[in-house]
Amino acid sequence: QLQASGGGLVQAGGSLRLSCAASGFTFDDYAIGWFRQAPGKEREGVSCISSSDGDTYYADSVQGRFIISSDNAKNTVFLQMNNLKPEDTAIYYCAATDQQISGQVITLARAMDVGFFSSWGQGTEVTVSS
Repeated sequence: QLQASGGGLVQAGGSLRLSCAASGFTFDDYAIGWFRQAPGKEREGVSCISSSDGDTYYADSVQGRFIISSDNAKNTVFLQMNNLKPEDTAIYYCAATDQQISGQVITLARAMDVGFFSSWGQGTEVTVSS
């Protein structure tokens, strides 16, 4: 089970830190991703991290502004969002997939693909005002 939190209302240029806490499994060899869905739009990939080697992946739209990190001891992944823009407004979801089961190497394309992830948490809403 994944639990996302940390969303809220922030002005443009501000920052938020999202958390994704896992229960029922440990981050031994997982890909953990963040996705977002704005009203009327499809869910899109934002960022992903490999719990085994720490490799990170980012969508072009957030590269340089967002930072994903993990605390494997706490089974938690964080998304630090800086310099937020109104277009970042969306519901943010975290997702995970067991690399030992999927057998697939993480690539940027897979990291941004909703179909690559098998477990999803509920969303946390982020609103950025202009």
